[in-house]
Amino acid sequence: MRGIASCYNEHAIRVSDSYCSRPSNQTYLCPKLNPSTRDSVTCMYKISTQKQLFITLTWAKKLLGQGFTITIANSEHSPSKFNARQLNKTKGNETFQSLNFQIQVLWDLSDAKYEDGPEPVNGFYVVVFVDSELGLRLGDKNPSIEEQSDTKEANFSMVSRSETFSGTAVYATKAKFCETGISHDILIKCGAEEGASKGHVLSVCVDKKTMFQVKRLRWNFRGNQTIFVDGLVVDMMWDVHDWLFNPNSASAMFMFRTRSGLDSRLWLEEKTSHARNQQDKIGFSLLICACKNLG
Repeated sequence: MRGIASCYNEHAIRVSDSYCSRPSNQTYLCPKLNPSTRDSVTCMYKISTQKQLFITLTWAKKLLGQGFTITIANSEHSPSKFNARQLNKTKGNETFQSLNFQIQVLWDLSDAKYEDGPEPVNGFYVVVFVDSELGLRLGDKNPSIEEQSDTKEANFSMVSRSETFSGTAVYATKAKFCETGISHDILIKCGAEEGASKGHVLSVCVDKKTMFQVKRLRWNFRGNQTIFVDGLVVDMMWDVHDWLFNPNSASAMFMFRTRSGLDSRLWLEEKTSHARNQQDKIGFSLLICACKNLG
């Protein structure tokens, strides 16, 4: 997050219309590329209890068994105030102290189903209590009768989602940009133009519709473009400098971030102090960190 924020404060390129095209019938990227592999998923949730906290869950591939890492923070901007606690068992009930709060986590992944990554999609539950008050409940499976006493409906919202990929330069995921919206299919392609020996292009699609394409990517390796989804203003930002020019790291970063249509500024241009005073107005962000397959 620090790297992409810094590059937009100092080196951002707002792509002009001559380099950024709208949907067309021309295919720019090789259609034979398979989507990259999703290696980890990190979701941050804002819980609305008497103690407003942020709970972050990280799902990652493991050689033995399934599990996740949980982090508790009192600010969206300071998750490092508490060392992440790793829960490696497929089922458990664990209680610990964090930020002077008693945190209880109940989870069951024994029957969890997975599609294309380490994050379960159904057949599981994760329940988090803060000082005996329900803060977070995920999954479609119900806890055991002994654990159901206080598992009523939880009041929480996802404020950010980060995903890491490895493989080809085709990244497919889903995202909801607001609580009342629907889940959208997002596809990002980054590769060479057909019929060109050195030209590269970035293509961003939402629900199979091309939102925009950036040509001459070697000149526009960092930039931002505004799109509209579910009536929301969404800033899409990219940094593919290392992906293009640094074979040792060969990484790229893409971010989607919602903002108020009344605010004409890119969200990263806001003063930090102002942003922190707007905790109740936190939007949603999706960060994709990608690494090319060098093998």
